[in-house]
Amino acid sequence: MAFTEDPYLATSAYSLGRLHSVETMGTVDGPGIRFVAFTQGCPMRCAYCHNPDTWDVNAGEPVSVEYLVEQFESNRSFYKTGGVTVSGGEPLLQPEFLADFFQAMHEQPRGRVHTCLDSCGYAFDPSHPERFDALLRETDLVLLDIKHSDPEGHRRLTGRSFERILAFGDELARRGIKVIIRHVVVPGITDTVEECEELGRLIGPWRNVVGLELLPYHTMGVAKYEQLGLAYRLADVPPMDKERIPELRRAVLRGMKRARG
Repeated sequence: MAFTEDPYLATSAYSLGRLHSVETMGTVDGPGIRFVAFTQGCPMRCAYCHNPDTWDVNAGEPVSVEYLVEQFESNRSFYKTGGVTVSGGEPLLQPEFLADFFQAMHEQPRGRVHTCLDSCGYAFDPSHPERFDALLRETDLVLLDIKHSDPEGHRRLTGRSFERILAFGDELARRGIKVIIRHVVVPGITDTVEECEELGRLIGPWRNVVGLELLPYHTMGVAKYEQLGLAYRLADVPPMDKERIPELRRAVLRGMKRARG
């Protein structure tokens, strides 16, 4: 969806955010049909990222909370069993804006709206958790992407370590915020039983985990890399065989059970 000029930019009572795009009928970003805002900017460089155009923090469009609320309210009847989701890019780069947006959705005169944060968690700063306090108080659900269960494997796959991600998971568990774990299963990288069992052991202590989604790797983003003149690091990797997903899901659940004793 293309952005139109935001009439509220000059008078907004809230902070402004920088977005890549919005989707008005999202069906895979949380429960029900959802209004999804994709933030601009991401510190990760995942080899399979299908939105490399969201990486640059200086791209995108400045948008106000009021603008997003207006867009949601214009289609509110479609979101009766859904709500709003903020994805990315990496939303945690803009915690103040997200806190304002989620608070506004919770305080809507026509009724409270369910809020969901789709994040890899890397932008969380465990040395300054107070910066994220307002946002997390207004977050009903988190879709937490765990890219790899092995520290070195995570760094090779994303270009970053996973300590901040685990710290974010610990913070969500401490607060009791509901979490759905997401894990992209990539042939030859994250598709072994051992890797998935280790993932289960990592997330097992988090008693707030209410769901688990293993997402089969696909190649639909390759064309975008070609358009942007970027090299695609997994050019020789085939799509994931979806028939293996149940087996690997069982491996994750085994790991969780062992971690919990």
